[in-house]
Amino acid sequence: MNYGKALREEISHPRTTPLIGIYDMYSASIAAGHYGGFFVSGFGFAASHYGLPDIGFIAWPDMVNFAERLRLAFPRHHMLVDIDDGYVDPEVACHVVQRLERAGASGVILEDQQRPRRCGHADGKQILPLDVYLAKLQMVLESRTDLLVVARTDATEEDEILRRAAALAETDADVVLVDGVRSVEWIRRIRTVIGDKPLLFNQIAGGKSPRLSLSELTELGVDVAIYSTPCLFAAHSAIDTALAELSFADGRLPEPRDGGGIGVRESTELLEKNISRHHVSRGTVSV
Repeated sequence: MNYGKALREEISHPRTTPLIGIYDMYSASIAAGHYGGFFVSGFGFAASHYGLPDIGFIAWPDMVNFAERLRLAFPRHHMLVDIDDGYVDPEVACHVVQRLERAGASGVILEDQQRPRRCGHADGKQILPLDVYLAKLQMVLESRTDLLVVARTDATEEDEILRRAAALAETDADVVLVDGVRSVEWIRRIRTVIGDKPLLFNQIAGGKSPRLSLSELTELGVDVAIYSTPCLFAAHSAIDTALAELSFADGRLPEPRDGGGIGVRESTELLEKNISRHHVSRGTVSV
């Protein structure tokens, strides 16, 4: 299965392709019923796997193992994986890229941050010298076979954003991402600077970027939209509400809500789909 090729074909369509951020196998199981593509979010993975913020705690073997489990359960979904800065060392970045490609990832995002790193929508980000990042990116590009590679800059100064976006567009990276874009006007400016290179836009609730619909993003020339945390934040709210209600009810479980209750049967039926997909033909990737 050429997962990278399948994702390239998907984003070549004249509409914005959405990739939904998932943080564990259960959230992926739910998301799979609504969308054909996942974004393996570093923010969500750090939160769920370690209970820590997205500031560089992720160990690459943990991320590779997660990707392997995802691909086994979801053989036909697109899967874009956040690998932060490639785990610092360029040789490690290349090794991780090769491992992820063998595991069935569709693509990776490689950023130009230096340690200590931050979430792309947080303050205090520091970036590598451009030539250092481009050298790392080139090594990653040469180490892949079919994997789609997103070149990401976390630059925040206006002139540097445009300089780096233009430089990334000149590489063999498949897609360009400027994270933390603050306005629609800046999306337009970046779109102009990178020419025909596909553009990715990152949306996160409470982040620095404007909240835009897929139709609006398509009009702006955005090819891919990643939604980093809708599952994680929805779970946070739902769990908090459910436990507050349980406490208020003195520990008595509520009656299943009409048409919307989740119990053992509904949960088991959801998870059984992850077994049945193993027996479905792997001839195509869902779109």
